[in-house]
Amino acid sequence: MPDNTALPPRRLEVHGHRGCRGLRPENTLPAFLHALELGVDVLEMDVVISADRQVVISHEPWLNPLICRGPAGELIAPDTGLTYNLYHMPYRQIREFDCGHLHPDFPEQQAQPALKPLLRAVLAATEAWASEQPGRRLPAYSIEVKSLPNDDFLFHPAPAEFLDLVLAELDQAEVLARTTLLCFDPRILRRAHLVRPSLRTCLLIEKEQAWLPSLRELGFVPTTLGPDQRTVTTTAVSELRTLYPGLRLVPWTVNEPSDFERLLPMGLAGITTDYPDRLLALLRDRR
Repeated sequence: MPDNTALPPRRLEVHGHRGCRGLRPENTLPAFLHALELGVDVLEMDVVISADRQVVISHEPWLNPLICRGPAGELIAPDTGLTYNLYHMPYRQIREFDCGHLHPDFPEQQAQPALKPLLRAVLAATEAWASEQPGRRLPAYSIEVKSLPNDDFLFHPAPAEFLDLVLAELDQAEVLARTTLLCFDPRILRRAHLVRPSLRTCLLIEKEQAWLPSLRELGFVPTTLGPDQRTVTTTAVSELRTLYPGLRLVPWTVNEPSDFERLLPMGLAGITTDYPDRLLALLRDRR
């Protein structure tokens, strides 16, 4: 049996954004497996709900015309993507679309045919891969619930049902202890804190949102704060640690070497990146 006991943690966790979006098609099984091969600590992914209440990994709750093609390989017109609402499509229909095409913003991607996978399928595959690697610790997961208050019943269920569906999959896969639940929608995190108080949670905040008021509005202290990396300054970090000394800080999405260099001295818990290969190489060079 391979030894999957916890290895000494790296000083900074490397979170592979949507697997490794800069290198493989985002939120696909090839992206998650390649991220593990590179050596990431945490796989970050987004989840939405299909019409038949399956938990599907996808950033948008619709088919993105930039990266998805129809069942016969046909293009999706740029102005029709929203009509492919995943919340109104059963998974058997969703899986017919190929969403592994090259994203124009990520020229280093190696495009390959890839469907939008179910959360349970990705967890099964990544857990199996890691368990076969001698000395490899099992991966952690950062799972973003794609919920917004104005989108209830339009692109996703209400918070209670949405959360219940996701938690059921995490329970079934027995990965809850290694999972952090991420969301921009405080309702999801409040519900998670109520029904699973031991679950690790991360409040995501946009560039225009102030850190401290956002935390106060949440109503409880999450495990992690996930701010836009452009808002991370030494002053902001110092103020946060004064008021919330145990709060982990994992900014998103950091891709440029200059930003890695700026952030590394701040003692962050982790960094979320589309290019985990870049960050891992930098950390190796610093040993």
